[in-house]
Amino acid sequence: MKKIIVLILLFNITAIFAGDVSRKGTTGADQLFIPVGARSIATSGAFVASVMGAEAIYYNPAGLNRSKGSEAMFSYMNYIADINVSYLGVAGYLGDLGSIAFFMKSFDIGDIEQTTVNDPDGNGVFYSPSLYTFGISYSKLVTDRVSVGVNLKMINESIMSTSTTGFAVDFGVQYAFTDNFHIGVVVNNVGGNMKYDGQDLQTKTNLPGSYPGSTTATYTAVTEEFQIPSYYELSLAYKFNLDAANGLALGGVFRNNNNLEDEMRFGLEYDYSRMFYLRGGYTLMMENSDQAIYSYTIGAGINVKLMDALNARFDYAFRPVENFPTDNHVFTLMLGVN
Repeated sequence: MKKIIVLILLFNITAIFAGDVSRKGTTGADQLFIPVGARSIATSGAFVASVMGAEAIYYNPAGLNRSKGSEAMFSYMNYIADINVSYLGVAGYLGDLGSIAFFMKSFDIGDIEQTTVNDPDGNGVFYSPSLYTFGISYSKLVTDRVSVGVNLKMINESIMSTSTTGFAVDFGVQYAFTDNFHIGVVVNNVGGNMKYDGQDLQTKTNLPGSYPGSTTATYTAVTEEFQIPSYYELSLAYKFNLDAANGLALGGVFRNNNNLEDEMRFGLEYDYSRMFYLRGGYTLMMENSDQAIYSYTIGAGINVKLMDALNARFDYAFRPVENFPTDNHVFTLMLGVN
């Protein structure tokens, strides 16, 4: 009976927060779509149902408390157009109280030369846009099979003296049918609208009928509010223990976006003695698949015991990108204290 009740709740959550097709192409703050972590990127983010520890902060906060220890995760990705993405997540295990975590994602976009009406080719002044997401997470095992989690995050974007700040919430649930079979649901980026504002939107001009330079007025460009890109995911994951040393995990995710086509993502991870890992994944757009810039992903990892209570895992992921000259390379270091 408990299983039936939990499953009903899971599917009701997905129905309540289903995306609105009419909002496609109307959102901003697309930095929220950029994934983190080499392990999950290598498997196309397909293990929303079973991801745990610090890695779960981004993909499903319900998995945070399934790791019985404290962890720190640093990830770096060569994205596209010479943009780099850095991510830091620190998770603390609080025993019966659950787990708490802090995280930050930032973008290094580089310098861009300013252009004006008088200097369309650049005026020698450079600026660098900044994109940040900060947040706090909480997760708890409600029973030995059910875990829940939530992220509270602040989104900030700025271009010179023009900026916008917004807030959003993620909700996640994981349910374990057995130790090897999991289902998960997550709803990401539920929040209010955002709007750019700042002095760079103001322009001085001569009043009509006045002499040049004699009388000036200031007008301000009006910006529209925009919604943030919310989505929900439903995931299944199963782990095959092939023998005492070899394991194979399979995962799948259905993702409903509010501003893009829906997606199906599949991933697998092979491990040898939980020390060496090989990974692969595939993303399938449900519509307009010929326009997708991502398809397959691959990666590998190694787990090393540094001390009795300290483990380190090094992960790498490769994600080819269509229509861009550079592909994505992701490097992640995970430290765990038991």
